[in-house]
Amino acid sequence: MIHLQIKELIAAKTAQWGRRITLLEVSNATGISRMTLNRMMRQQGYNTVTDHLDKLCNYFQCDLNELVRYTPDCQISSACRSAMFLY
Repeated sequence: MIHLQIKELIAAKTAQWGRRITLLEVSNATGISRMTLNRMMRQQGYNTVTDHLDKLCNYFQCDLNELVRYTPDCQISSACRSAMFLY
């Protein structure tokens, strides 16, 4: 599953920049609506466009791997590993 770490980046940049960062500020700076940003933060596996990812990386001055985290749906266990090698 793909998880967008917007909330985590807002917290990290708040500490780094020494001021509070609001969702409205991110929305105004990126052109992404607050509603869309809210969905991106709250819905696991939210389907977004690459343009939004680009704008967020630009705003937060981060790489894509800092914004997006991948967690396998199937935790790597012995049963899952054997199923992966069948193909």
